[in-house]
Amino acid sequence: MSGDPENPEHPERAAVAAFADDFLVDLREWLTIPSIGADPAHHGDVRASAHWLAEALRRDGWPEVRVWDEGPALPAVYACWPAASPEAPTVLVYGHHDVQPVDPVEQWHHPPFEPALVGEELFARGASDDKGQVAMHLLGVKAHLAATGSAQPAVTLKLLVEGEEESGSPHLTRLLDQHRDDLACDLVVFTDTPLYGRDAPTVCTGQRGVYGAEVVFTGGTSDAHSGRIGGSVPNPATAIARLVAALHDSSGRVQLRDFYADVTEPTEAERADYAALPFDEAVWLATAGGAQGFAGEPGWSALERVWVRPTAEVNGIHGGYTGPGLKTIVPARASVKLSFRLVPDQQPERIADALREFVVKHTPDGLHAEVIARGDGVPPYAVDVSHPAVGAVRDAVQAAFEQPVRFSRTGGSGPAALLHGWLGVPVVYLGATLPDDRIHAPNERVVVPLLLRGAEAAARLWRLLPERLS
Repeated sequence: MSGDPENPEHPERAAVAAFADDFLVDLREWLTIPSIGADPAHHGDVRASAHWLAEALRRDGWPEVRVWDEGPALPAVYACWPAASPEAPTVLVYGHHDVQPVDPVEQWHHPPFEPALVGEELFARGASDDKGQVAMHLLGVKAHLAATGSAQPAVTLKLLVEGEEESGSPHLTRLLDQHRDDLACDLVVFTDTPLYGRDAPTVCTGQRGVYGAEVVFTGGTSDAHSGRIGGSVPNPATAIARLVAALHDSSGRVQLRDFYADVTEPTEAERADYAALPFDEAVWLATAGGAQGFAGEPGWSALERVWVRPTAEVNGIHGGYTGPGLKTIVPARASVKLSFRLVPDQQPERIADALREFVVKHTPDGLHAEVIARGDGVPPYAVDVSHPAVGAVRDAVQAAFEQPVRFSRTGGSGPAALLHGWLGVPVVYLGATLPDDRIHAPNERVVVPLLLRGAEAAARLWRLLPERLS
């Protein structure tokens, strides 16, 4: 990531460099707030985090800043900075300020809410996901104004930073409904996604959806002696094992009815970009929980299986005695927890219906089956890569990183589809973190120079969009 910040061809870079020290001070202060949304004991900290962000926005000069704290959602922050031209497009930047729990805390090398700068890496919970990226966009706005010499941005900028993303955004739909007029825009920029690599910057174009459920088989009211009843009644644990075995065929394809019927495949241009990304099998496996080899649907690369193909995964199985030694019983109950990662244009409700049908088909006589949904699921989303806003993001990132920029996706899930559906506008992605930032795990970190280049890209994007969206 070379380049002279004083080069007149990079006014945004010079502006970012001028603000970089203050940016790091502010980010480290924000990261000391343990805004763990999933833990009721920290809901006061989530509120403190929202108010910290609101004050930071006011210091930066945002003319309209509000903390939405009317419940039941944890506090979200909204801000708006109108463009100089009333004809300019309106862009909403989405992020979140809640963070994941820190357990197991003993595995952290530094206290998770005492940010530690080690070389170019800043370690703290939320450094990458997502306070670092929200702060990156605040810096991008300041740099944009400084680079253009204007008191107002080239696009009307709105900001929505919610406080419940790490809990699945359970109240985001209500928030969008309550504040539809405030959030009206022409484009959403989603800032909770990584680059492919430090030396392989990418523009994300989509996220998978997810649907989760637990299947429970019950055969009796209590465990019973296997010598007395074994072989004469159905065993719930055996039945669960057979159901799990039937979930995939021998090639790894999911066997729910019409599971692939709604799948929209990526374009050839996207697949070409995926294939051109550097991929080291050993390095990738080392970041995959120490996995020992590859498996999955034939005809697709490992990246494609994670980014653009749907999956069914067994998250856990329980049945009968699991303690030390042997206990000869027929268990009364057995269960399996499943998650399905979905790709455009699959919908969680259709997968839920297919799962229930699959369970009925694989429930032996004499057992009672129950399918317990874990929420409504999250739909997948992918933006049309030919949309001019995607091209603008790609050009902005390429200018900031001074490297070829390719398309990528992420295998995880987020509320992009929800934002797209409720606001009725495209969602594009601009993030500058890394897949190995250990988000949701001990020793989360962010690479500070990447955040600075991300801020530069955002600053340039605001300059590009009025022409590209005209």
